[in-house]
Amino acid sequence: MLEAGNNSELPAIPGKRYFTIGEVSELCGVKPHVLRYWEQEFPQLKPVKRRGNRRYYQRQDVLVIRQIRSLLYEEGFTIGGARNRLQGEEARDDVSQSQQIVRQLRQELEEVLRILRR
Repeated sequence: MLEAGNNSELPAIPGKRYFTIGEVSELCGVKPHVLRYWEQEFPQLKPVKRRGNRRYYQRQDVLVIRQIRSLLYEEGFTIGGARNRLQGEEARDDVSQSQQIVRQLRQELEEVLRILRR
């Protein structure tokens, strides 16, 4: 998802479960208002909202934000282009996962067939 070369100047992500918008802002080098805007533009970003509508991001959200930042700031994508790129990656992941499930199911069915032929 995120190449090692990108975002090398950003701090390491601590081993916490949830991060506040301020922490994510520092971890990703992006201001909080930009994060709130990206939530509207990228359906992949869905931080947990708790009391008082406070946002709590998970590690996966931080990785997605870093990838968005890389696409926009380093690779020069537009918002729409970055959105399409991320959706394309999700679609490929879904197809790959489906193919893996089909292969596993086929192996199990072949094993059942071998047992029944005995």
